[in-house]
Amino acid sequence: MRIIALLALGASFSLAALGGSLGLVVLGSGGPRPFGRAGSSYIVEVNGTPRILVDAGPGAFLRIGEMKLDLDQVDTVLLTHLHIDHTGDLPGFFKARTLTTRAPKIQFNVFGPAGGGVFPSTTRFLNLLFEKGGAWEYQKTFGADEEIHGTDLATDLNSSVSQIVDANGLRITAVATHHDDCPSVAYRVDYGNESIAFSGDMDASAVPNLVRLAKECSLLVFHCAVLDPPNSPTLLYSFHTPPQRIGEAARDAGVKRLLLSHIAPDVEGASRSVLRSIGASYKGPVGFAHDKMRVPASP
Repeated sequence: MRIIALLALGASFSLAALGGSLGLVVLGSGGPRPFGRAGSSYIVEVNGTPRILVDAGPGAFLRIGEMKLDLDQVDTVLLTHLHIDHTGDLPGFFKARTLTTRAPKIQFNVFGPAGGGVFPSTTRFLNLLFEKGGAWEYQKTFGADEEIHGTDLATDLNSSVSQIVDANGLRITAVATHHDDCPSVAYRVDYGNESIAFSGDMDASAVPNLVRLAKECSLLVFHCAVLDPPNSPTLLYSFHTPPQRIGEAARDAGVKRLLLSHIAPDVEGASRSVLRSIGASYKGPVGFAHDKMRVPASP
């Protein structure tokens, strides 16, 4: 069995070959800046089979090919928000799925935030890309026949946690978060006795919602793009949660393990101080995500 040990504080965090029913594949662990990591993107595997795409940052298409992932059962897409570093490879993902499928017809169910400000709703976003008159209208007729169904999710922080999928033992829930002016959503995937929650990009004002969503989950993927104040530009704290609050959130939610992703260069360079800050509140295993990493929901 191949074991990859991660830098951790207070507890060991090891990654082994997937043995449980729910697993995570990290396609991209970076953010908007190009420094060797693909933009944020993940695949959730159920019983070893890729089933759910969470975000589709630039580079996801490349990682899918490098890892030789079988996309034939991936029919659910969860978009945390519509920034380019989380959606730039969505057309490429659809292309990869349709050109490799063994089925004559594919139906995608795409969930994402409702619109606000300069950001369209998820359904309008999909229409602008793939429907009649869209930028890539041809995509739905190139390869397998496609149906793309979008669902807009509530983005008001006062909204309750909502269940959006419940089929064949697989449950997905969502809750609104806050990412400055960009509408955003967090997700949780449950199957059997295992669960993986995804914070997406969010500032600290949304921590109470995330805590409710991620309660007692097996694995929480939290985006860590800033250092504790005042070590990152002040503006960024209206977009992202600093490490101290990430640790408090993981503690309050009682999550079993914590994986940090959407890594920024300064966070990568200060990894030990980030872990110390998180470890002041959260005593469970903590690790940093890397592209092409596989993580079981339960060790």
